[in-house]
Amino acid sequence: MKQLKSASIEALSSVLPISAIVLLLSISISPLNPGVMVLFLFGTLLLILGMSLFTIGSEISMYQLGESIGNQLSHAKRLPLPLIVCFVLGILITIAEPDLQVLAEQIPSVPNSVLIWAVAIGVGLFLAIALLRSRKNIPLSYLLLGFYGVIIVLAFFAPGDFIPAAFDSGGVTTGPITVPFIMALGAGMAATAHRKGSSENSFGLVSLCSIGPILSVLLLSIFFNPESETTETVIAEIDTTREAFLAFARAIPHYAEEILLALAPIVGMFVLFQLVFRRFHRNQVIKISVGLLYTYLGLVLFLTGANVGFMPAGKLIGATIAGSSAKWWLIPVGMLMGYFVVSAEPAVHSLKKQVEEVTNGAISQKAIGLALSIGVGVSVGTAMLRVLTGIPLLPILMAGYVISLVITFFVPPVYTGIAFDSGGVASGPMTTTFILPFAIGACEAVGGNIMTDAFGIVAMVAMTPLITIQVLGLSGRIRQRKQRERAHREILQIENDILYYDEEDAA
Repeated sequence: MKQLKSASIEALSSVLPISAIVLLLSISISPLNPGVMVLFLFGTLLLILGMSLFTIGSEISMYQLGESIGNQLSHAKRLPLPLIVCFVLGILITIAEPDLQVLAEQIPSVPNSVLIWAVAIGVGLFLAIALLRSRKNIPLSYLLLGFYGVIIVLAFFAPGDFIPAAFDSGGVTTGPITVPFIMALGAGMAATAHRKGSSENSFGLVSLCSIGPILSVLLLSIFFNPESETTETVIAEIDTTREAFLAFARAIPHYAEEILLALAPIVGMFVLFQLVFRRFHRNQVIKISVGLLYTYLGLVLFLTGANVGFMPAGKLIGATIAGSSAKWWLIPVGMLMGYFVVSAEPAVHSLKKQVEEVTNGAISQKAIGLALSIGVGVSVGTAMLRVLTGIPLLPILMAGYVISLVITFFVPPVYTGIAFDSGGVASGPMTTTFILPFAIGACEAVGGNIMTDAFGIVAMVAMTPLITIQVLGLSGRIRQRKQRERAHREILQIENDILYYDEEDAA
């Protein structure tokens, strides 16, 4: 009960700010029709309840299971078998990721199965690379520098319309199901070793797994050469509260099936892992099973609320502001929504808690949350500037990644892992179901190209935290250096004073 109360308070504090912003906008510069507002309010309730259940469930199931499998993989003496397991694991947990399904449906010119399998293979390959990196203790910054260099080169050969979708795929793949599991897997791989740098090796898996989808979609667009095409979002007409309730009632079975398919591979891994290694006691098996049930129910409620309640509101707010005489309000409104919406991402709470645990409180949840909010606020504001002006995405991303990669050589390695993991974590279901529709609605209202101007916002959300969190680490290093210098000066002063009084006594 205490755990549920704590999770509920955390969910309330995360969801209510963005809800308050929407309500204020609806009575000021962006009026919403009553049907959309009722959907939004119902969706808010489902988000709060869903996030509460998900937080509890992922802590007692996903984290325990991922850490145990990672621990077991790192103990294997022969490397080929763990690499194959990681490759298959990456594919299984990606093919049914709900966020990826949303993106695939937005790009009908590429068959859904082709796009999903390409992304899943990319994740599997880079999860295997992440295991190799943990085993060989390879600095994360070297891998990031090399692979992002390849991405930038490939981007010059890919069709321009598909560059935003390629970078977006890296963000949506690391969604609410994959992130807690992959982060725990990394912690398990690092925890077994008594080697130096185990805390640094706890992070970095999410960031590496975000690279695979970008490379896969870029290569797919080069060789598949698809036509640029998007799916139009249809907003249902709601006239009464009963119709709003029925809209959610009709949607719940769809998301219940979707999440069941998404969690099935993880449940299968749990059963197989327990049969082979007998790692968990009976009480632990029951606890993890209950946790998986909580995770399932939480995600069903959360995604139903986000897709049915928040998506129409996001699109209408974007379209209304962009279609008015005050269209430049899109930028400050986007920054404000971005600042608060990242707190409502389910996986963000998993990241903040793991960071605080692994660093023994040296990096607080509050500091990580503030850095994430600032980064996402800047990214959504910049994305709205792109919608209004048509500025190309690639130069902005190239500048952002170059800056973030340069900073990696000046900050403690643990901050690099946290920063690049946070990019994938921040771009979760709230971004795809609220911020992306907000950008699409605005883009349609100003007559822009959705593929080039609206898409790419997920990539922007995934990119800016890389800079803000590393700046947080850089500022911490500078403060520590100043404290050491001040302490050194104080010691020298004390020594000089002692020497002076000794000379006085001798005289």
